[in-house]
Amino acid sequence: MAKAIRFHRTGGPEVLQWETVEVGDPGPGEVRIRHLAVGLNFADTYFRTGLYPSPLPNGMGVSGAGVIEAVGDGVEDFAVGDRVTYTGSPLGAYSTQRVMPVGSLIALPHGIDFDTAAAMTMRGLTASYLLRRIASLQAGDTVLLTAAAGGVGLIVAQWARLLGIRVIGTVSTESKAAVARAHGCEHTIVYPRESVPDRVRELTGGSGVAVAFDSIGAKTFHQSLASVRRRGLLVCFGTSSGPVPPIDAMQLALQGSVYVTRPALADYIADPAERAALAGELFGHVGAGRITVEINQRYPLEDAATAHRDLESGRGIGSSVFSLETP
Repeated sequence: MAKAIRFHRTGGPEVLQWETVEVGDPGPGEVRIRHLAVGLNFADTYFRTGLYPSPLPNGMGVSGAGVIEAVGDGVEDFAVGDRVTYTGSPLGAYSTQRVMPVGSLIALPHGIDFDTAAAMTMRGLTASYLLRRIASLQAGDTVLLTAAAGGVGLIVAQWARLLGIRVIGTVSTESKAAVARAHGCEHTIVYPRESVPDRVRELTGGSGVAVAFDSIGAKTFHQSLASVRRRGLLVCFGTSSGPVPPIDAMQLALQGSVYVTRPALADYIADPAERAALAGELFGHVGAGRITVEINQRYPLEDAATAHRDLESGRGIGSSVFSLETP
């Protein structure tokens, strides 16, 4: 029998339950995966709290990596023993085994281990679409990056440096500032004690940044918006402090005819060809060592409630994963 974290009601980390589950055999177009690592992503907390509605009871988690144990009828591109990773629906990644639709899977290169894959698949694909699809950024452009020492932030900062893009990162502590600078941020702003818009204007000669990437949401929306240059772009791709406030269209005009978007990863990996392109570039950089995935928090899967508390506290640096037994 397999084990899994499930939740029967929405709420705090205490609603996460460690249960025995029946997995069964894969149906047509499905595979059964034995997980070797599972991703811990902030989006998981949105399902747990009900911010992202889901049927109950349900499994938890959307990202994992492991080995295929069985394949259903009609599966042609994957076989038993293949190494795979994935991110996306349906929920249920917090498990030792699970059945998945084959369309969600990405072949995992042998040069990337399972912990790294679980830590980076959602975060790395997010970084990929932010830098390669959202805006036409050019070498020499300057961007603002909130939570620059987080899992997505460290990947974005490294990738931007490869592209010649200048990154100003916001962080909550001096220790996080040092990590962010070591991974590609040219400048860091410790936002509890500095005005982000004022410092950004100072660093950009008064103009502001071409793009602000904001994963925090409610607490940082206005300061990120105030940091964008005339006709620049604010990308609200996360809501760790709560949803972004209602947008006043006139404020966008007064700010300099700026643009605001709230993208979702699912819309950038829905097309298999685009997902393959984004994943291929990401895996190429990681496999070659040009981008490193910093895993600084590891948990047993049964300690999911503790992991969620730590994640929501904001104390972590880089990525977090659930490490399962390695074959």
